[in-house]
Amino acid sequence: MVISQKKSLILLTFASILIFFIVYLVGVSIFEPKSYNFLVKMTTQSAKASDDIVLVVIDDKSLHELGRWPWKRTKYSEIFEYLTNYTQAKQIGYDAIVVAPDIEHPKADREFFEDIKKYTNLSAGVGFANNEFEKKINKKEYEDLLFEKNKIIIEDKRSEKYKKESPYKSFSAFQKDYLKNVQNLGSVNTNLDNDGYIRKIDQIINYKGKLYPSLGLVMYSKHTGINNFTLTDKYLLAKNNEYKLKMPIVNKYGIAYSNVYYYKTDDGVYSHKKVSASDVINSLNAIKKGEKPVLDSEIFKDKIVFVGANANAQALQDVKRTPISDTFSGVDIQATNLDNILNNEFYKSTSDLYNILNVVLVFMLAFIIVCTLPIPLAILSCSCLMFMHIIFSIFMFANKIAVNLVMPEVFILFAIGCAYSYRYLNEGRKKEKIQSAMSKYLSKDVMKNVVDNIDSVKLGGKRANVTVLFADIRGFTSISERLSAEEVTKILNEYFTAIVPIIEKHNGILNKFMGDAVLAVFGEPIKNEHHALDAILCADAMLKKVKHLQEKWLEEGKPKIEIGIGISTGEAFVGNIGSEERLEYTVIGDTVNTASRIENYNKVYRTKFLISQETFEQVQKHVDVIKIREVSIRGKAKKINIYEVLRLLNV
Repeated sequence: MVISQKKSLILLTFASILIFFIVYLVGVSIFEPKSYNFLVKMTTQSAKASDDIVLVVIDDKSLHELGRWPWKRTKYSEIFEYLTNYTQAKQIGYDAIVVAPDIEHPKADREFFEDIKKYTNLSAGVGFANNEFEKKINKKEYEDLLFEKNKIIIEDKRSEKYKKESPYKSFSAFQKDYLKNVQNLGSVNTNLDNDGYIRKIDQIINYKGKLYPSLGLVMYSKHTGINNFTLTDKYLLAKNNEYKLKMPIVNKYGIAYSNVYYYKTDDGVYSHKKVSASDVINSLNAIKKGEKPVLDSEIFKDKIVFVGANANAQALQDVKRTPISDTFSGVDIQATNLDNILNNEFYKSTSDLYNILNVVLVFMLAFIIVCTLPIPLAILSCSCLMFMHIIFSIFMFANKIAVNLVMPEVFILFAIGCAYSYRYLNEGRKKEKIQSAMSKYLSKDVMKNVVDNIDSVKLGGKRANVTVLFADIRGFTSISERLSAEEVTKILNEYFTAIVPIIEKHNGILNKFMGDAVLAVFGEPIKNEHHALDAILCADAMLKKVKHLQEKWLEEGKPKIEIGIGISTGEAFVGNIGSEERLEYTVIGDTVNTASRIENYNKVYRTKFLISQETFEQVQKHVDVIKIREVSIRGKAKKINIYEVLRLLNV
């Protein structure tokens, strides 16, 4: 089945749009996250975490020096006591969820729960979950206690479409006494992407119709004294005389989250300064004994301290997959969030609309380039476009704007493929139009031969055995004198239109029109051993067609037109003649001259259809002829026999 050019373009367009969306959706979900990680690593190589934040971590060293896990929870009290009473640390962030009771040391638990309420500079983490509370939990009591811990006022100025409740149905099932006594709570929920990487963190959670802040925001509020925040569709805003917060956020599913701006890490685990918990506890014990502490308290002076765990022990290993490392410490993620908030360092996400428009723009630009420029220049230009977009993406990430890197590059390549497909179809259509137009000047078979051998078209040809047919209108000069030029042209056009298909039907090619005469060749370039018979059959059909036209013309009051046909078979030169700039495919030689001279004898002997001796010898089984006589042909030394064809036999 042949598909038209128009349908081909429609199918190409439809297929391109379908592939566009499939590739975009797959690329955005699979490849863009990887490019995000790559660009984060590249652009944060010199981004140093704040020296104002220090981590105290229960690590392998702590377990080695103070005993294997689990510890009594009073060990945490010792850390808090040292930081609060023996250093000038500003705040403590406690990245731990106290849910299960210590069955072996219930007394230590009670001491810890009682002790925790005196640390007003301590803010602890709470985790929100999608599942419901266990039945033994008094849900209302727990939720009332949770909301008591939130001292931040968040004014919600978002559009109604964003004012949805989050999917979270519960939060950390703390030990009740701990929940009652801890002074401050903030969410430690991170937003896990489909590939398992943490690129976002929940800043505001709409839980049970109330907006709950992250641990980082709670600690920021305590650090700056700012208690009032404004949440809009795109930003979380807050300010006082000294501090100003403008956090780009994304609202989704009742959660306002921000993109984490990670800092350089030398060991792949921590980006902030880290101190072993055992050194803190040992320093406290040394001070109480009047001995020199392990640590210099200046390490924590005016610092914000995050306390957490990360050791190669059961329930203590806390590493997360992040863009800068697959083993990044969980407690450092919370520290990084606060660092981002204090320094207004966030990646601003481009919108889905921007990403799609960006892809469409580079696609169209690449498509236009390929469609309008020569191929080498188009490839060079598209390569430059791809390179410029990579530089643009790196620049944007360096300025904390997260743009898509991979998809624009993919769609530049996609545009190149689509553009070349379009050019192929368009050039094919132009080629067809050119062939159609040129076939009105050249034989279709000659045109096909030229197209098939386009790279070898040159001057020259070959000698070949062919049959030449020459047909001429009788008395055309006198007819032309009686009619206007327009009438003559109309008759000729009708005549030629009728006989050309007959020539092509019988494997001949129309070599040229010569006024009112027609020269046709059989045997070249269409290879055919029976070219003489084809010429005889063609001539017979031409005469019958003219007889039909005569009847039509007489009814129209036009003059009766007769034609004479001469056919000769023999060797001739077939090929291209002319110059390097202008070629003509033709047949030259004695055989051509003989056909023309034989046709002229139709006037002498009042015949219509004469053939040469050579032609007769090849078709004598198929024709009934009368031998006219030997005649002289100008240019030939010997006379030749000519024959009038009366009718065809056995065809």
